[in-house]
Amino acid sequence: MSYRSVSPYSGKVLKTFEELTDKQLESAVTTAEGCFLTWRHTTFVERAVIVAKAAALMRQRVDELAGLVTLEMGKLIEQARGEVALSADIINYYAKNAEAFLAPLSLKPGTGEAQIENAPFGVLFGVQPWNFPYYQLARFAAPNLMAGNVVMVKHAGCVPQCAIAFEQLWLDAGAPKGAYTNLLISYDQVDRVIDDPRIKGVALTGSVDAGKKVAARAGRNLKKSTMELGGSDAFIVLEDADLEETVKWAVWAKMNNTGQCCVAAKRFIVVDQLADAFLNKFQAAMEVLQPGDPMDTATTLGPLSTEAALVQLLDQVKRALAKGATLVMGGKRIDRPGAFMQPTILADISPGNPAFREEFFGPVALFFRVKNEDEAVALANDSEFGLGGSIFTKDVERGKRLASRIDTGMVFVNHPTWTTPDLPFGGIKNSGYGRELSSLGIQEFVNKKLVRVASIDSPA
Repeated sequence: MSYRSVSPYSGKVLKTFEELTDKQLESAVTTAEGCFLTWRHTTFVERAVIVAKAAALMRQRVDELAGLVTLEMGKLIEQARGEVALSADIINYYAKNAEAFLAPLSLKPGTGEAQIENAPFGVLFGVQPWNFPYYQLARFAAPNLMAGNVVMVKHAGCVPQCAIAFEQLWLDAGAPKGAYTNLLISYDQVDRVIDDPRIKGVALTGSVDAGKKVAARAGRNLKKSTMELGGSDAFIVLEDADLEETVKWAVWAKMNNTGQCCVAAKRFIVVDQLADAFLNKFQAAMEVLQPGDPMDTATTLGPLSTEAALVQLLDQVKRALAKGATLVMGGKRIDRPGAFMQPTILADISPGNPAFREEFFGPVALFFRVKNEDEAVALANDSEFGLGGSIFTKDVERGKRLASRIDTGMVFVNHPTWTTPDLPFGGIKNSGYGRELSSLGIQEFVNKKLVRVASIDSPA
C-alpha cells in the first residue's frame, strides 16, 4: 500500500511517504521492546507527567493538528478542532486516573491474604482508521502507556501527516523513543508485526473484514486482541418524542463527520404516529446543508474522505434502489470538484434489500416506519452489528426499559450515541469485542495477577 495525503476537497495529491523497509521495521520493534523494559518500571507519577504534557501540547497545537485532519480527510474544521480537544481530554483523563484504576485489589480468602495486581503486557500493536485520526490513537495510546505498556501503530494510508504529527507529540512531551511508534508499513508487514513474539497484544478499529483478518492472525498467535468494528446504529423515535429537538439530533447524528462514524445514526426507526412529520422535517433540515471548503467555518457539508469512499457509497445506493428502495432525497454525486455526495434518505427497504444489512459510511440515512415500540426494538436488533443506538421519548423510564432490550454495546436515551473519556466504548456481534475508554479501557491489556500469601503449614 502507499501513504498519500490527498485532499478530498480538491483531489490534489499533497504529499507521499515511503513505507518502512523490513530492516527499519525490525529496528523499530527492537527499540519498542527495549523501551518497554524500562518504561514498565516507571511510576504512575512519572508516566503521568509525560502523558499530561502530551495532552497540553495537543491543546496548544489545536489549529495545526485540526488543519491536518481537514486537509487529509475533509472533516469540517470546527469538528476537527473538537476532535483535537476530545483527544486531549482522553489523554489527560488517563494521566489523572490510571493509578486509581489499576490499584491492587485486596481479596479475602478463608485464611491468609491475597490481592490482584495489574501488570503491563508489553509491546502492543494497533491498527487504526482514518475517520477520527487523533481520537482513535488517543484512546489506544493513553491508557496503555499509563498502564506501563508501549504501543506501535499502523495508521490509515490516507492520513499519514496526522499519524506523524501524533507520534511527534509524544516525543515532544518527553516520552522515550519506542514508547509510541508510528509505523508506515504494508499489509504484509502488518502480518509480520502480529506474528512477532515481541508483540503481546493487538487492537484494531476498522471494518468487519479487517477485523476478521487481524483477529484471526492474532488468535493464531494466541495473542489478546480487541476489535472495534462497524455499526448500523438504530435511531428510534417514539410517538411521544419532542419532534423539534429530535430532528436536530437526527441531523447531527447522521451528518457529524459527514456520516463517516462507526456510531453515526444509520437506521432511523420511527413509530407511525410521528413518521410523516419526522421525515418531512428531517428532509428539510438535510436539504439546507451547504457543500464547500471544509476549512471554511460557513461550510456545513464536507467531502467524503476519499474518491474511493464516494464511489463505494454511490454503488450501495444504486444497488439499494435496484432492489426496490425508494429515494426520498439525494443519492447522487454533487457536481463540483472533490468527493462530495448529496445528503441522502432511502425508504421502503425490505429485508431482502442489501441496504437492510450493510453499513452506509457516509451521508446516507435509512428510514423505517414501525407500528409500535416492540416493532422498533425487533427491527433495531435485526442486524449483524451491535455497536450503539439511541431512543427518543419524553418518558425517560420507558426509554431505559427499551434500551435494556436492544442488543448493542451502547444505548443512549434522548441523545445520539457519542463518546466521552469516562464512558466505555465498544460493541457486540459484528461490531467487535472489548472496551475502550473509562476504567474498562485500561484493563484490556494488563495481566490480572493473583498474589496469594498463606501459612506454610496450611492444608492444601
